[in-house]
Amino acid sequence: MDEQTVARAQKEFDQAQRELDQGNVLAALACLERALAIQDDPLWYSCLGYCVAKQRGRLTQAFELCRSAIAHDPENPIHQLYLGKVYLLAGKQYEALQTLRQGMLLGGLPEIEKTLAAIGMRKPPVIAAFSRDNLLNKYLGIIMARLGLR
Repeated sequence: MDEQTVARAQKEFDQAQRELDQGNVLAALACLERALAIQDDPLWYSCLGYCVAKQRGRLTQAFELCRSAIAHDPENPIHQLYLGKVYLLAGKQYEALQTLRQGMLLGGLPEIEKTLAAIGMRKPPVIAAFSRDNLLNKYLGIIMARLGLR
C-alpha cells in the first residue's frame, strides 16, 4: 500500500475522532467505514465497535470489535475506553467500571476519567459486614434514601 493511500485512511480516521469529540456518532461511523475500506487497521476496531453499538445497536459485533482491538494492542487505554462505553450502552455498569478502571491502570486518558466521573461513586453498604448484594443492605439502603437519611 502506498504512502498516499495510508495518509488518506489516517485522515479519515482523524476526521472520525473529531466527529466523535463533537458527539456526531453517525458521521464518525461513516468516516471509520471509509478509513477501514482503504486500510484495515485493527487499532481502529474499538472505535468502530463503539460507533456500531451506539448508532446501530449491534452490541455483539461491537464487543467482538473492541476485544479484537484489545487483543491486537493490549496496552492501549483507548480500547478500554471504547469497550467500557459499549458495556454502558449494553446496561452492564459493573463490567464498564471494571474495564474503565483497567484503562486507568494502563495509563489513563482524560476521557476515561470523565466517563468514570459521569457514572459516579456508589455509597458504601449500610451494613458493612454484609455484601452490597445482600437483601438487607439493598432494602435498608432504599428505605434510608427515601427517608433522606442517606
